Amino acid sequence: MEMVNITIDGKKIQVPKGYSVLEAAKSANISIPTLCFLKDVNEIGACRMCVVEIQGARSLQAACVYPVSEGLVVRTQSPAIREARKVTLELILSNHDRNCLTCVRSRNCELQKLAEELNVKDIRFQGETHKKPLDNFSPSIVRDPNKCVLCRRCVSMCKNIQQVAVIDTVERGFDTIVSPVFNMSLNEVPCTMCGQCINVCPVGALREKDDTEKVWDALANEDLHVIAQTAPAVRVALGEEFGMPIGTRVTGKMVTALKLLGFDKVFDTDTAADLTIMEEGTELIQRIKNGGKLPLITSCSPGWIKFCEHFYPEFLDNLSTCKSPHEMFGAVLKSYYAEKMGIDPSKIFVVSIMPCTAKKFEAQRPELSSTGYPDVDVVLTTRELARMIREIGIDFKNLPDSQFDDPMGEASGAGVIFGATGGVMEAALRTVADILTGKDNKDIEYTEVRGTEGIKEAQIELGGLTLKAAVAHGLGNARKLLDRIKAGEADYHFVEIMACPGGCVNGGGQPIQPSEVRSWIDLKAERAKAIYEEDRTLPVRKSHENERVMKLYEEYFGEPGSHKAHELLHTHYTPRENYPEKG
Repeated sequence: MEMVNITIDGKKIQVPKGYSVLEAAKSANISIPTLCFLKDVNEIGACRMCVVEIQGARSLQAACVYPVSEGLVVRTQSPAIREARKVTLELILSNHDRNCLTCVRSRNCELQKLAEELNVKDIRFQGETHKKPLDNFSPSIVRDPNKCVLCRRCVSMCKNIQQVAVIDTVERGFDTIVSPVFNMSLNEVPCTMCGQCINVCPVGALREKDDTEKVWDALANEDLHVIAQTAPAVRVALGEEFGMPIGTRVTGKMVTALKLLGFDKVFDTDTAADLTIMEEGTELIQRIKNGGKLPLITSCSPGWIKFCEHFYPEFLDNLSTCKSPHEMFGAVLKSYYAEKMGIDPSKIFVVSIMPCTAKKFEAQRPELSSTGYPDVDVVLTTRELARMIREIGIDFKNLPDSQFDDPMGEASGAGVIFGATGGVMEAALRTVADILTGKDNKDIEYTEVRGTEGIKEAQIELGGLTLKAAVAHGLGNARKLLDRIKAGEADYHFVEIMACPGGCVNGGGQPIQPSEVRSWIDLKAERAKAIYEEDRTLPVRKSHENERVMKLYEEYFGEPGSHKAHELLHTHYTPRENYPEKG
């Protein structure tokens, strides 16, 4: 790697030639404020908060886009730099909805933090402010243009990373806003509800639809039996909301907190992940043996499913008919569990605690109500759960550990790894390998499908079959993979797709980390480490060895793929239109 010698604030350093001044400063532990910058997502120099002095240049330059070169001399602090940053920040604040006390991002707002760091005590520029209507028609995402700072991070994420492109800057000058075409609602365009735009927004211009009051109401209703189920990715991220290190596993504390909130039962969605593997693994084997539609594509990610319905409807027959794990669990709770416990299913209220905003959309799908009631009544994100915990003053960091409740109890390690990209594939392989080889395989860590590479391919020998598999995470990578399959350039038996980069651990409902963290720490990798650590600690690591799931088949479903299983655990998908004509 070619290196160059530069000087920043009198400090001589060597950095790779391809670095920007911002990256060079970061490597030397020199802090430069940013707002629009997000490494590998949005590097456009639009906000001008990161301006620095370059020796020989006539004007201040944006550090995030200015390339280093041999002998470059940079100053990151001077009266002129401080004044330029302060003026820029005050101009942004002059046209910003400053209701910080009631904003969901209060104390986790990058604009608020900048105002504090740059000692902005007054705003010298008072002018007209936007009074745009709130877009709160989506079941998943609320868009507030009055809080938008036009950083364009959400635009870059949606257009360049996810390649969905339902939002962009519209209008000009003072009237510029970030919006879908024709100022439509996110609910009127092919938004996948993945929520990645929320995760990269530095302020409160994008947020999840808050459903906490629905849950408080249910918990206060003595006629309801209220159940919480928690996804695997929540346990490795919830701690971040309470100041714990990224990737801290808080499974037991999370269960304790949910019981303190008043839930009657707390179950692990991982149990339903094991159930999903039994159904999906059976479906894969049947399709391979009986000449069914291949590749079989996983159906656990509702953002991916909606993307497929909008943009690749020709692949709908390739999708596994399995419901996502939390929807399966909801159906089981309102059928098998209701019968076993003698509870009227109309009195069971299921709350899914998920890392995902798209699951809010998924829960309202009419086809996901096989018992005559919605499989899941409310979906809360990890962030919403944290707000509920704070609301009643729980000291989360010092909580003792609790276990998930019976009769569903603990799940297998295979269920846990669903939270990371490649996890569904690996969990399925652990079971399919045993079925096809007819033995208990001890080598169960399929590391070739792990990792954060955008698209991974593997050929795995299973009982005389060479299984060709592929894993993609992030919808931009999904598009690339599907286009290759359509063009006949790739041939697989089994494909896993997750809507969010990194899978559920980096879902749109996970704790929001600022650019200064997100740009330099691989959140998805750190959280995934904790997922795999939990897998290795569990006594059962294969879905078909989960005794509770086996008992569920013995007592209720008969066998994987049975008529009853299809009735409750499987679903169908529908092609959706893209942009409707503006009437």
